[in-house]
Amino acid sequence: MVITKKAIENQIYIDKIWSLIHELDIDFKDISNYILAFIHRSIVNEKPDFAPEHNERLEFLWDAVLELVVTSNLFSDYPFKTEWELTDIRSAIVRGRNLSNVAKKLNFSEYLLLWKWEEKSGWRDNDYLLANVVEAVIWAIYVDLWFIEAKNFIERHIYPVVREVVENNLTKDYKTTIQELAQANFDVTPTYQVLEEIWLDHDKIFTVWIYFWDDLKWTWKWSSKKKAQEQAAYDAYLKIK
Repeated sequence: MVITKKAIENQIYIDKIWSLIHELDIDFKDISNYILAFIHRSIVNEKPDFAPEHNERLEFLWDAVLELVVTSNLFSDYPFKTEWELTDIRSAIVRGRNLSNVAKKLNFSEYLLLWKWEEKSGWRDNDYLLANVVEAVIWAIYVDLWFIEAKNFIERHIYPVVREVVENNLTKDYKTTIQELAQANFDVTPTYQVLEEIWLDHDKIFTVWIYFWDDLKWTWKWSSKKKAQEQAAYDAYLKIK
């Protein structure tokens, strides 16, 4: 792992990350892996001498590890559910909302390194960024300690939501659900609007606004229009319900 000296020589920050890893009961070998997990792209864009990499490019690896662990556990824990039911449950477990909630429970926002503009704009509490941090931490554990420790982290902090998902049927298509709810209760059809697209063409974050009328609306940020719409619909469903 290549991290420049400026990113790892701040002893206060090193101690802070060390304390977090200790609290997570992770017997790490290389702390630079975990430092990278909390580096946001804004730092790399504005101060490339600080660190040459950011945590978002790690999605490819964490995704494979997370889905493998969740799929294996679901297959064992729910032997009488169909393939399609298990697929829906898995999607609910690994969705951004769940990962963001995990980050909040573990106070990951306190360790995220942001550039000053993003800091002032309140991005430290952004659900998309927090979900990314959880993904990156999974990557860090996998690279540092290999599969078993990454599996242990997922089973302790991410997979337990499975009971809530199954018992409360949280595998619904919330765009359809919120449309049915809005039409039945308010006699309107929800509308989705992209408010903002930021960063590069190949790596954007979309801010989507779902509204029934002007004074009843919710926004959500995500890496694709479809995902942002789904998460906005889910958020609207929870608040209305």
